[in-house]
Amino acid sequence: MTRRILPHFARALFTGAFFASCCLVNAQSAPIPVKVVIVAMFELGEDTGDKPGELQYWVERDHLDHIYPLPAAYHAARMNDRGEMAILTGQGTASAASTIMALGLDPRFDFSHAYWIIAGIAGGSPDRISLGSAAWARWVIDGDLAYEIDAREIPPDWSTGFIPLRKTRPFEQPAVALPGQLYELNAGLAEWAFTLTKDTPLADSDKLKQVRSNFDGAAAQKPPFVTLGDEVSSSTYWHGKLFDAWAAEWTRYFTADKGNFATTAMEDTGTLQSLHFLANAGRIDLSRILVLRTVSNFDRQPRGMTASESLAEQRVGTYSAYLPSLEAAYVVGHTVVNELLTNWSKYAVALPQQSHP
Repeated sequence: MTRRILPHFARALFTGAFFASCCLVNAQSAPIPVKVVIVAMFELGEDTGDKPGELQYWVERDHLDHIYPLPAAYHAARMNDRGEMAILTGQGTASAASTIMALGLDPRFDFSHAYWIIAGIAGGSPDRISLGSAAWARWVIDGDLAYEIDAREIPPDWSTGFIPLRKTRPFEQPAVALPGQLYELNAGLAEWAFTLTKDTPLADSDKLKQVRSNFDGAAAQKPPFVTLGDEVSSSTYWHGKLFDAWAAEWTRYFTADKGNFATTAMEDTGTLQSLHFLANAGRIDLSRILVLRTVSNFDRQPRGMTASESLAEQRVGTYSAYLPSLEAAYVVGHTVVNELLTNWSKYAVALPQQSHP
């Protein structure tokens, strides 16, 4: 028995000494100051050199060559020498929340002055935004926290089977957003980012024009543009004109008619929840968060097609505006990143809308 115990005891001593030495090194090393964090959600393959997901353009074009392993997160963090970092969260709110929490608590980094830019692709409502366009959000509304009954059992006078938590019917007043249901971003920062990027040229093409021609909607036929528009975030990938109508009403309901639904995405409420907790812990500045979503596909079916037929064609990597939306996320987002980094001595201490009234 002694021979079996001693190796375990020795191994424990070695492990303890190893972690103690790591803690000592961390204690003696000043945390790395991070100026901007790009939050991407998915990648199709490697970080570089193949078909891109949301991370790849940032890594390749901004030379994010310093890799910091994050065993407690979905993916390693990457940085360059300018103080720009990118993190890949993985898909879904659970992966996003856990990855951002692991990153935000990592003692190697100082996020006290960092700006966070969630930059990814999304579905868009053809009533409010067109393919390849970019939207800066002022509100992000959770689309998962709710009661739901099967569509086949919805009462005839209800417009949806989604009921707000602690309510008895859809959109029952007064609207009360529970923790995690509604995120109001810094409107001044979002408006500054929009003003800075609103004239950014976004590429159009004959292919996009042809796809857009099959959709009805006030914005469907417009070439790509930059706008202010709000997001419904849910881990359920919904699709169809009736869900589009629900999302628009869901946004108006929880924002007291202040929000304007434009995009639908999956992870952002998870990311924002962790960022709120990290702000409570004094790790980040909650007023320095931006959400940028670009439209890879419309959130409902084209003219002459059913919702189920349209949904069958919606696959990551094959969306009608997949590459244009990735390009838009980088080009629009990088305009803001470059401004922040170029004038960091100013933006480190003062928010942009304070510097540019």
